[in-house]
Parts: sequence; structure tokens; C-alpha cells
Amino acid sequence: MADFLRACRQHFLHTGLFSLFVNVLILAVPLYTLEVFDRVFSSRSLETLLMLSIAATLALLAMMGLDLVRGRLLQAAGATLDRSLGPEVIRGLFAAAAKGGGSGSPQGMRDVAALRNFLAGPGVISLFDAPWAPLFTLLIFFFHPLLGFFAAGGAALLFLLAWFNERLTRRPQEAMQAQARDAARFIDAAVRNAEAAKALGMGDALTRRWTALNDAVIGAQTNLNRRTGWLTGLTRFTRLYIQVVMIGVGAWLVVREELSSGAMMACTLVLARALGPVEAAINTWKGFIDARGAYARLNELLRTYPRRVSTLDLPPPSGVLEARNLGFALPGGERPILQGINFSLAAGESLGLIGPSAAGKSTLARVLTGIWPPSAGAVRLDGASLADYGPDTLAAAVGYLPQDVELFPGTVAENIARMATEYDDEAVVAAARRAGAHDMILRLNRGYDTQVGENGVNLSAGQRQRVGLARALCGDPRLVVLDEPNANLDSEGEEALVQTMNRLVADGVTLIVISHRPSLLAAVDKLLVLREGRVEMFGPRAEVLARVTRPAQAAVGPVPAGPVAVPRKGGHG
Repeated sequence: MADFLRACRQHFLHTGLFSLFVNVLILAVPLYTLEVFDRVFSSRSLETLLMLSIAATLALLAMMGLDLVRGRLLQAAGATLDRSLGPEVIRGLFAAAAKGGGSGSPQGMRDVAALRNFLAGPGVISLFDAPWAPLFTLLIFFFHPLLGFFAAGGAALLFLLAWFNERLTRRPQEAMQAQARDAARFIDAAVRNAEAAKALGMGDALTRRWTALNDAVIGAQTNLNRRTGWLTGLTRFTRLYIQVVMIGVGAWLVVREELSSGAMMACTLVLARALGPVEAAINTWKGFIDARGAYARLNELLRTYPRRVSTLDLPPPSGVLEARNLGFALPGGERPILQGINFSLAAGESLGLIGPSAAGKSTLARVLTGIWPPSAGAVRLDGASLADYGPDTLAAAVGYLPQDVELFPGTVAENIARMATEYDDEAVVAAARRAGAHDMILRLNRGYDTQVGENGVNLSAGQRQRVGLARALCGDPRLVVLDEPNANLDSEGEEALVQTMNRLVADGVTLIVISHRPSLLAAVDKLLVLREGRVEMFGPRAEVLARVTRPAQAAVGPVPAGPVAVPRKGGHG
């Protein structure tokens, strides 16, 4: 985070410089008051009053211009921070999700917005003005030491209140924010699963649960407001009362002829300027706590998932895949999902991955494609660890079709092109043809320009799956992993899928298919049986099938030739 703030250093330096001139120019008001009371009233010179008024007007206009520039500098700093930090935070959120522990919550981007809004808001202005408070207090000493001591005591009292406000509100504020994030994550999850919630009559139950979470937030916020309300009122009272005391002491000095009336009024105005930033900081303390919490969370995110700088750009792989003593466990998980996985595939070989429910098949698919980094061992592509490849090289070399296909708002073509801002139309059409989805796409209302809607709502489940397959094949991937690719396909779609798999193998693409249908596993070179996160069998398809079917034949008699359908998976299967 410090590096990103340093990128805004020039903005902050210029803002500090402009703050110097703004705080100097604001002295025009107390100096104008001093001269009017002490010189104009005594001389009764209207020419002097006119010249003083013109000078004060010009000073205040200059101050207004500098204040405007200062505000725009801070807005530019916030925008610079957002533009440079936003992509890194998204990368960190993807990395956190790739560890298997990410919630998918947009909290990281909300934290970026909180920092940007704080930099562009009034709270940070008070921080730039606060350092000038001691100088204004020192200026009052030049008018009269007694007034200076009262001003210094009042400023110290306000700073003490600011410190007490921080101590009193920090932890309750952070706790309330955590509860608010929990409530937001719950309602986000509920909205994402709105169809199931409505179909199963879960709406009222979800509403009640969110209401309970939200009531906790409201209760915490009410308690916090009660704590801060009286403190804010006490701060305002203290600042105004200090000014009353200053006026009273000043009047006493004027009566004793130790101070002029103009100096008394000037001291009062200078004191108001000295104490103003402190009160403003207290009033905007919530924003400061929000920004500090956002900074801490973002700093932790970027520290935990730093950008990996590759010193060597490896060439595109050919598809030789090897898993060495591979293991994976979710953060905080009671037991590993994968343990001691070992197998290898030559470029152009195909593998069928089967096993009972919760065996870890989908988890293995995510690890093999680099979505989730292994907890132990390594996945090697052409002898290099997946982590050694640059992200662009790896993305171009790997095609992945997840079991639950999710599309992004945009056109069919944009989704096939993996949401690239610029893409080759011919490459998109070639990927669709390779996936056997070209004719299906042409039958849509607007063909490749059809808007899929949020989460692909404008397409059927089968259409989404075929578009997802075309997305996986876009470019020239050398390793393709398909997780239940025919789960939502009709007979036409499944026939096109089988033809696609045959073309991939003929083109020398390394292919891994997770499926329970014999039609998809009939032509694979090898089979891997996964059970409880371990390799139970691995080898040529015919050999593994013979070993799988032998116990069944002994128990129930002859088994028809062909792959054995195993129960559909669930959980991490």
C-alpha cells in the first residue's frame, strides 16, 4: 500500500504547499478586522477602509482559488490511487479466491472506494490544516501572552477530546463495520440464489435471517452514535466556550488598556481558525476510521498475495502434464481434499477422471488448471510449474469448462473472446466451430451479437454450456479440462461435444474429461479413479476398466462392456 500512496506523493506535496498559502491568506480576515478597529475607526478615513476592503477581497478570492485547486488535487490523488490500486486489488481478490478461501465479496473494491472518497472528502482537508493550528496559536501570543496561554490550553483540550474520541469509537466502529459486511455478504448470496430461494419458499426465512443480521448492525450503530453524539456536542461546546472565554479575557484586557479592541477581535478570529480543523477532524472521524480500516485490509490483501514478477517468459507449452505428489486443502479445512496425487500425460493424450461423490474430482480440475494453487507437490506443464508461467502465457495454453458455467454481461462473441476489449472475429468463430456451437449461435436472435444478460440469463443452460466450451477453446489451448461438459446438453449438443473431443485429441491437445457417461469416456486413452482424494487406479482405459469391473462381476455377474457409470458427484467431487 505504501507504494501506491507514494504514487500520489506529488499530489500530496502540492496540496500541502497550497495549504500553506490558503492558511496564510485566511489571515486576511483577522488582519482586516484589526486594521478596521484600530486604524479606520480612529482616523475615520474612508480611503483606508476602501483600500483595506479591496486587499481583503483579493486575498479571499486568491484563497478561494487555491482552495479549489487543493480540492481538485486531492480528487486527482484519489482517482490516481483508484486507477493504480484497483487492478491490483482485483488480482489479489482473484488470488484469494484461488486459494479456496475467497468469498467473492466485493469488499476489496469497496475499500478502494472508501480510500478514494476519504482523499476527496473534507476529512483529509482538516488533516492538512491541522498542522497550522500551533502556528496560529503562537501568533496569538504576539498580541498578548495571556490570550496565548488561553488559546494553547483550549487547543490542547480539543486535541485531548480528539484522542478520547479515537479511543472511544475505534473498536465499536470496526465491530459495526464487520457486522455490516456480514449482512451485505448474506444478502448478496441470497440474491445470487434467488431462483432456488423462491422455488423452495425460502424467501421469508432468508428475510428473517437478514433482518437479524441487520438489527445487529443497527444496534451497534445506535450504541456508537450514542457514544459519539455527546462527544461531538461536547467538542462543539468546548470550541465555542473557548471563544467566549477569549472574548471575555480580551475585553478585560481592553478595559485595562492592555490590548486594543481590534487586537481582541483579531485574536478571536485567529483562534477560531486554529480550532476549526480540530473540530472538523472530530466530526469526520468516522470517515477516518473507515479509511484506516480499508487501508489495513487492503494492505493485508496485497501483502498476502503480492504480484509475482517473472524474470523469464517461458515459451508456450506443448501440453505435457505431470502431477507430482499433489495435495490440496482449503484454508482452515479439517482434512486435505487431495493427497499424494501422481500421474502424467503426454502431449495429445486424453484422460477420463471418474470417482464417487466428493472424491475431489472438481478440486483436482481446479488445481490442474492453476485456479487453486496446490498445498503440496506441484503441477508441471512441459516440465515447468504452473506458477513459473506468465499469466498471459498460461491463460492462452489452458482451456477450462467448469461444471457450473457462468457467463458475463455482454455479447456471445465477447464471452467466447474471454471479455477481451479487442478480439479477432475469426478467432471467435473458429473457437465456436471447434466447440460445435457455431450453428447453435447463428440460430440466436442476433447471432454472435446476442446479449447473454447477467449470468447468461438470456440463454438456456445447454446454450450456456456450449458457449462456455467455445470460450475454453478460444485461441489455441494445449491443455483442456472439461468438468461434466454434458451436464445440460441435449442429444444434439452431446453429439457435437463428442466430435469436439475427437478433434481436440486429433490436434494433439491434452484433454481431461470429468464425466459419468460412457459415450464421453469411450475414446479416452487413460482413466484415473479418484476416491477420498487419492488415486485409486490410473492407467490405460481398458486396463483400469477391467480392474473396476472385476469386483462387480464377482458380486453380481457379468457387466456390459464399456465404461462404468459412477454416482454423480457433490461437494468437492
